[in-house]
This record gives sequence, structure tokens and C-alpha cells, in this order.
Amino acid sequence: MKTAIVLGATGGSGQVIVSELLSRGIKVIAFGRSQSKLDALMVEHDHNPKLTYKLGDIFDYQTIIDAAKDVEVIFQCANVKYQEMKDKLLLLGESVMKAADILGKKIVIVDGIYVYGHQVAKGDESHPHQPHTKKGKIRVEFEQLIFSSKWKRAKALIVRLPDYYGPTSQNSYLQPTLEGMAANKISIFIGNLKTPREYVYLPDAAEMIVNIAEQDDSYGENWNIPGAGVISGKEIIKIARQVTGNRKPIIPLTKNAIRFIGLFDVFMREIVEIMYLTKEGFILNGEKYEKRIGPIPKTSFKKGLQETLTRLIHID
Repeated sequence: MKTAIVLGATGGSGQVIVSELLSRGIKVIAFGRSQSKLDALMVEHDHNPKLTYKLGDIFDYQTIIDAAKDVEVIFQCANVKYQEMKDKLLLLGESVMKAADILGKKIVIVDGIYVYGHQVAKGDESHPHQPHTKKGKIRVEFEQLIFSSKWKRAKALIVRLPDYYGPTSQNSYLQPTLEGMAANKISIFIGNLKTPREYVYLPDAAEMIVNIAEQDDSYGENWNIPGAGVISGKEIIKIARQVTGNRKPIIPLTKNAIRFIGLFDVFMREIVEIMYLTKEGFILNGEKYEKRIGPIPKTSFKKGLQETLTRLIHID
């Protein structure tokens, strides 16, 4: 791979994929709708000559075609808000796949684990798709659209991430906790503090995603992007206190608490149905990646949280 475009390049996963591609000497086009955010991305990378950007609308396939016509691989990192998923996710999928198909390009779709529902078996790529939530069922439709036989020229793959964290993270479950601690404020924690859960460090995820994308035989498949293991909320807070010195209270939000907050906040209202993941967890299996790609990068939680919190403190 010598050239790539990253759709949604200023988002959490988009930024780390841009960085990973540039670190390999790959020419990158950052695609987004915000001039100011794209300008900031250029500054972040010291106006690297291998990085350019294109303004466009992810829902307008023609703007994607115009921006991506000379690249080898499209990385689809754009997303829709939880409260807009029902109305917009399939439109997004249709747009990016239509563009990839017309151009005859490889396309990497970054997605999550809602398609699986409750964990009932080993968490590999063959885990049953038995979603019990609205978002999970929509994500199954989204997967079916990506791998639809109507696309004759596009080559797609899907990478599936658990919850994540990292210096560029924006909308993860951990974000309000880490932002509050970095700002030396009282913070919230979404879910049970005692439940061990899987989180992937975004720079590790980007390394795995690009490794997968570089293999021709990876396309047409789902790929898990596992984290470095599991960790409880209590353990995360202990590390965060060591980094920030913040000793202020952390308030765990249960499903009922979030349901009440959701009466006044549409985003929190949408979180209620996926709270099962904070109670039960879901552990992704990385054997397929290890067998066909290589060792899984595993930044320790201590190091990853330190780098994330240091960035947040600097921003604040």
C-alpha cells in the first residue's frame, strides 16, 4: 500500500489510522467535513508532505469518488451519533460502498461488537450474530450491506473493536471518566466498577487495522481487534489517580441512573440498551489475527492510560 484515504479522519479511530499510515511512509488523504478540524490535523502532523486533505460529505458518494480516485485503500472511520443510527447508518454504508464499487477499491470498515449481542461462545469471528438491541440489529443490517453481492468491484473487510481509549478518543465509555480526572473534577464511570472489561488502546488498534488492510487475502471477512486484556473500573481509577493526583469522587452510573438521565439527555437515553456490555463484558478472541498476521500489539493499561491522561491534561 502506497496511498490511502481515511474517511472521518478527525475522529478518534480516524486520527490514529492517519498517524499509523504516515509512520509507514504511506501517502494519506484525510477526508472530512470540517475545515477547522482538518487544518488542526495538518498542524498536528507538522504539515507532513505525505498528508493532504479533502473536504467532503460522507453521505455524498460523489465527493468520496472525487477524493479517493487515486488511492489504493479506503479506510471508513466515519460514524453516526447513537441517536441517529437508525436513520443514517445504512445511508452511510450505501454511500461509502457505492463509491468504493464505482472506483473498484479496497475498503476497510471500522465497526464495533454490537452485532454479537450477549457472549454465548468463544469471542472469535464466528461468534453467533444474535443481537437483542436495536443498535445491534441495525449493525447486522449494516454488515449485510457491506458484504452484499450487489457490489461487483469493491473489496471490503470489517474490523471489530471493543470499547477503546487513547489520546485521540472522543466518544468511548471511558471518555467522561478520563476527561473528568484529567481536569481534576468529580467524574462519572459508566457501568459497574468491579466488572473486568476489555478495552483496546487506539494506537494498537490502528497498527492491527493497517496490518490487516495490507494483506490481499484479508478482504471479504470480519476481523477482531482485541485489547491487551481486561481491567476493572477500580483498577483504571487507581492508575488514573496515580497519573493525575485527582482524589475526587468517581460516581458509577448504573443502568437505572442512566435511564433517569436519559429523560433529559438524548445521548444517554441511547446508551441504556447497550449497558449489558458494561455488566457482562464481551471478550474478543485474537487467534485469527495471530495466526494470519502476527503478534497482537498490547500496550499495557498503565502506559496507555498515562499517555491518554497526559494528552487530556495538556488539552485542558
